[in-house]
Amino acid sequence: MSTLLIRGGRVISPEDGIDDELDVWVEDGVIRLIDRQISTPADETLDAHKQIVSPGFIDLHVHFREPGGEVSETIKTGIEAAVAGGFTAVCPMPNTRPVNDSPELTRFMVEQARHIGLARVFPIAAATLQSEGAQVTDFAALAAAGAVAFSDDGRPIKTASLMRQALDRAGALGLPIIDHCEDPALSAGGIINQGPIAEKLGLPGIPNESEDACVARDLALAAETGAPLHLAHLSTAGAIQMVREAKRNGVRVTCEVTPHHFTLTEKAVEEYGANAKMNPPLRSAKDRDAILEGIADGTVDVIATDHAPHAPKLKSKSIAAASFGVIGLETALGLAIAQLVDPGRISLVRLIELLSSRPARIIRQPSGRLRIGEAADITIFDPRREWTYHAEAGKSKSRNSPFDGWKLKGAVTATLVSGKIVYRRADQSTTPLPVEPAQKKKQAQP
Repeated sequence: MSTLLIRGGRVISPEDGIDDELDVWVEDGVIRLIDRQISTPADETLDAHKQIVSPGFIDLHVHFREPGGEVSETIKTGIEAAVAGGFTAVCPMPNTRPVNDSPELTRFMVEQARHIGLARVFPIAAATLQSEGAQVTDFAALAAAGAVAFSDDGRPIKTASLMRQALDRAGALGLPIIDHCEDPALSAGGIINQGPIAEKLGLPGIPNESEDACVARDLALAAETGAPLHLAHLSTAGAIQMVREAKRNGVRVTCEVTPHHFTLTEKAVEEYGANAKMNPPLRSAKDRDAILEGIADGTVDVIATDHAPHAPKLKSKSIAAASFGVIGLETALGLAIAQLVDPGRISLVRLIELLSSRPARIIRQPSGRLRIGEAADITIFDPRREWTYHAEAGKSKSRNSPFDGWKLKGAVTATLVSGKIVYRRADQSTTPLPVEPAQKKKQAQP
C-alpha cells in the first residue's frame, strides 16, 4: 500500500463543483480523501501551495505515428511529451501505417501504453477501411478492443452516405464520429489559407468554404440521425457560427479548436515558414477572433493539440513540399493561459473544463474529475510560472513548432497517473515541486 498527499493547492474540479484550497490524499493510485489540512502522514508529500491541482488533461487529437512513422514519433516519445504537457490521457488518430482499422492494432496501442506506464491511450479507430471512404469498419469490434471514437482524420469521411451510415452505427454504441471537415475538391492542391498571404507568396490557397461546406453536411446528418458528432480542429468563423446555431437547435454536436489556431493567423507563415503549415491552415484574424469568441461563449467544447510530429527531413523542405502539421503537447497550457486566461476571456475553471472534464465526457471515460474512489489522474501546474519553450529540449521526437523560443507563462510542475508521478518539472527556468520525505505513520489511513 502506497500513499501520497498533495498539500495546499487550489483544487479545481469543474465536474464536481470544487474550487478551493484543499489537500488530496491518494492511496494505491486512488483518491481517498479531499479535505482541508489532512494530517495523516503519507509515504510522499507534494507541496502544491500557490499552484493549481486539476483533473488530468485529456487530448482528444494526437498523432503518434506508430506504427509506420516512427522516424517522427513513437507511442513512447509521444506520451512522454504528453505527460510533460500535463496530459494524463491522449487519443491517437488512426492515420498510422497501416491505418488503425482493426481490433488488433487498437489493442496494440492500448497495450503499448500500458507497458510504458505513463499516460493512458484511448485510440480513435478508422471510420472506414484504410480510411479510404469505401466501407465502414467494424465499430463494435473496435470499441471492444478499446477504441473510444471513429474518424478518418487526415481526410474527411468521404461521402454523405458513408457519414450517415457511420453516425448510425457509432450512435448505436453511444460513441462519437470525429470528422476532419474538408471538401477535397475545394482544397485540392492548397498549401496555406486562401488570402493575401497566399497571394503574396504565390502559393495555392485553401478556402474557408472547404471547411464550411463539410461542417454544414455533417451538422445536417447529425441533426437527422441524433447521433453524437465531434468536429475536429475547427478554424473558420463560419464553422464556429454553424456549430453555435446547431447547438441552439439541439443537435448533438461538440467541437474542438487548437492552440495554434487561437494564437496565430496566416501571417505567421511569413515568419515561421513550414512550421506554420498545417491542415486546416492558419486563417485570417477574423477567423482567429471568432474562435476566441467561441471559446468564451461555450460554443467550443475542447482544446485539443492536433499534435502532428514530423521528422526534420519532412519539414525542412520548402513550404510547398513540407508535410502539414505542428507539435503541440508541451505548449498547449502556456498558450491557453496567455491567450485565454490572462486577457480575461475565460477563467481557470473554464480552461480546466476545456482540457479535462469535457474531453472525458465526449469519449465517455470516467476521467476528467477529482472524485473520491476514482483513479488519481492529476495535473499540477503553476499558472504564473514563466518559462521559455525550446523545441530541441522537448520530449517529442520531432521539433516542428512555430513556438520554438517563445516565452510562456503557465507551467506544468507535476503529472500523476493512477497516483504515480510520471512527470516532475525540474529545468533551470523553474523551481521543482518540493517533495517531503515520508513521515512516520501515527494514525490509521483514511
